[in-house]
Amino acid sequence: MKKLNSHMLGIENGSLMLFSDYQHDGVMWTGSGAREFRKVVEFDEPFLSAPVVQIGLSMWDFDNGTNQRADISAEMVNTEGFALVFRTWGDTRIARVRADWIAFGEVTNEDDWTLY
Repeated sequence: MKKLNSHMLGIENGSLMLFSDYQHDGVMWTGSGAREFRKVVEFDEPFLSAPVVQIGLSMWDFDNGTNQRADISAEMVNTEGFALVFRTWGDTRIARVRADWIAFGEVTNEDDWTLY
């Protein structure tokens, strides 16, 4: 369980079109086997410690003739940002994907100050 030590909770969110591979015969649309897409997300301002990041698919367009396999996660989460990672495998063909994310964590307050 993540316990916040501050009275200041910061929440930041975003939405990203990860790829649209059917438009240019990209690897998610034409490839097979293990495939991965990564996007670095930077926060507008840093958190005091690594926040909790939740990611979800907000739009997906899969070929209906193949198995629909997807794994989406946040990796390398730190105070400045994270890597949004989308993976698929096998014969899955993905035309496009959009992901939404939200980060929760402690932030500084203008009333916070440190002696010495």
